[in-house]
Amino acid sequence: MPTEKTDVLIVGGGVIGLATAVALLEAGRSVRVIEATHVGAGASHGNCGTLTPSHAPPLAAPGVVMEALRSLLTPDAPLYVSPKWDPQRWRWLLGFALRANVRDWESSARGKYALLNDSRHRIEDWVGKYAMDCQFVSSGEDYVFRSEAAMQHELKEIPLLQSLGVVPEIMDGRSYEAIEPALRPGVVGAIRFNGDAMLRPDQWLTCLAAQVRRLGGEILEQTPLQSLTRSGAHWLGHSTQRQFLAKDVVIATGAWSPLLAKTLGAPWLRRVIQPGKGYSITYDPPALVPKRPLVLRDRSVCVTAWDGGFRLGSTMEFSGYDTRLNEKRLNALVRGAREFLHVPEGPRIQEKWFGWRPMSVDDMPLLGPVPGQSQLWLATGHGMMGVSMSAGTGQLMADLMTGTTPAIDPAPYSPARFV
Repeated sequence: MPTEKTDVLIVGGGVIGLATAVALLEAGRSVRVIEATHVGAGASHGNCGTLTPSHAPPLAAPGVVMEALRSLLTPDAPLYVSPKWDPQRWRWLLGFALRANVRDWESSARGKYALLNDSRHRIEDWVGKYAMDCQFVSSGEDYVFRSEAAMQHELKEIPLLQSLGVVPEIMDGRSYEAIEPALRPGVVGAIRFNGDAMLRPDQWLTCLAAQVRRLGGEILEQTPLQSLTRSGAHWLGHSTQRQFLAKDVVIATGAWSPLLAKTLGAPWLRRVIQPGKGYSITYDPPALVPKRPLVLRDRSVCVTAWDGGFRLGSTMEFSGYDTRLNEKRLNALVRGAREFLHVPEGPRIQEKWFGWRPMSVDDMPLLGPVPGQSQLWLATGHGMMGVSMSAGTGQLMADLMTGTTPAIDPAPYSPARFV
């Protein structure tokens, strides 16, 4: 089997692996990306494409444990935990539950915000610098409520967001309905986040892949990593028909990262990340679409519209690597949209989708060297924020690997926090 030499081998052709490749190539490193299937096959493709510093508060919030327990009897609930016995999942859920307290919630929010905010502006810079046609818009995003109780619950997060630098605009229902004709009457209020943005995620992936190739990088699809061993001062990675000799290896395999724990010599990774299944349904645009991305907060449904597409998405399902597309959960998205929107569905369905997000136990990514493994790096665990954190993650990884001072403090994301 021939050995192909490269400076950096990136394992994973999703949004994180590709963004890291762009930043490393810009820093002067040679890069080869290997992808088990095809570019964007994971959670990168089907999300709602919002870029949201406003989403800094983590999933592990006070009260979420009781919500998860109630969901055991409601398979189409926005947050659903399968009651099926799985020791790894329930061990992860215990660690998650222990972090559902105010101190850890605020700590994770600060770490998430720093990366989300950096990435939000870095993506805009890259779009301009590299002339990326991915329908990027500085759109803002709105949380919309039909329940006063739901809005009051959400307003409790505003002081934390303000302390981070997010300045939301609070509107009453009548005023908001006057500026957003796509909504049915009955809105009690809205929270507007004017600093957020959006893009079309599949086009963002296409643009990142094209930029990797323009900068001289190589992307090899249908090339799964089968083993990884030391070869002197380098790493030797094996796939089916090829092997790669690299000085550095970056693992950017998203929700599949725990399955590589043994290969990486990092058994602790299996207890740190669980796959969180998300769903979306994409239509041809209906006659009336919202002016900017919405989160229909009572039903946890995200609504985004682009040229040629209209998407309903979200939900969080912990059921392991279940490969079934659950129509009940897709139907829950549509029901939620029907409560809020005059025209909740487009004339034709383009795609029904699910994907696994890499949910870390503290809802923050793992970015940095694998403890005890020289020149082996992790860039995973982004949860629901992979697209939002993509460019910031890529630049942070490149800075760490080249010895450049990062724009943000890398300490909160160090994989060593779990060892």
